[in-house]
Amino acid sequence: MRSATAFAPATVANVAVGFDILGFAIESVGDVVTVTLTDGGSDRGTDRASVRIREILNDTGTSGALDISLDPARNAATVGLIKLCDELRLNFGFEVTIRKGIALGSGMGGSAASAVGALVAANSLLERPLPTEALLEYALLGEQAASGTAHPDNIAPCFFGGMTLVLSLHPLRHVSLPVPASILTVLVHPRLRVDTHSARSILKPSVPLTDHVQQSANLGGFIAGCFGNDVEMIGHSFSDLIVEPQRAHLIPGFARVKATAMESGALGASISGSGPSVFAWVTSDQAAAQVRDAMVQAFRSNGLTEVDSWISPVSRQGATIIR
Repeated sequence: MRSATAFAPATVANVAVGFDILGFAIESVGDVVTVTLTDGGSDRGTDRASVRIREILNDTGTSGALDISLDPARNAATVGLIKLCDELRLNFGFEVTIRKGIALGSGMGGSAASAVGALVAANSLLERPLPTEALLEYALLGEQAASGTAHPDNIAPCFFGGMTLVLSLHPLRHVSLPVPASILTVLVHPRLRVDTHSARSILKPSVPLTDHVQQSANLGGFIAGCFGNDVEMIGHSFSDLIVEPQRAHLIPGFARVKATAMESGALGASISGSGPSVFAWVTSDQAAAQVRDAMVQAFRSNGLTEVDSWISPVSRQGATIIR
């Protein structure tokens, strides 16, 4: 094969109680990345010129005015490919086309999806494809280029699907967490952009001991609820005392959006990644519809008229080759 196309799903990171360590994939929305083999390389392997970006398309499949660098050394989709080419000493290069189904700065794992999609597509073209675990390190380089930090909470679920808990970066260790079958995610995205790097820079470097203790209890209760299929315990534990209060002001009307979600039957609601998207967990189709309508209306009442929304189970499918 000379070309392959991968779909990489959007993800919800942090999941309220697990800043930088928890994330899950959703269905239907994601980035589509096509990688084509090209002539290029040298006796010492390949350099940055061997990886190039052909085109970046918007979600309608046209060349929109997207604020994304076409420099392969600065684009999340290609930074990892450059390193891959260099370490494997390939005698060919890659040309990359990215179709952005995930809005920039949406808090839905867009940079992770581009990085993962490119690596999955490129890997399928290798004579000896690498195991997925080996690709994680390359994808983290893309995340670091995009946000300044190599955080894996979007990367891991984008690769593997489901909900993942990242235990450590060096070595990279993660585990898949079960999610009760009744759980549905409502994800609402007001069309404004929150830069991940900026959203991280406002976080305080220290945490009050009492907040740390309660947040640890919330994380433990959340994980126990997932393993025990106990939605009541999940709902009881679904509270972020540390990061959400510091980022809430970045999202106009956040307090009202969250409150209306809870009033309409959500188990819990919080910021998706760095925001501005907000997600909620519910346990029925009826509750999902009610919560979505309430959240969308709450955003619109705060002057954000352009709002996208999705209802999805936690997707078990990670990035995959689609052609």
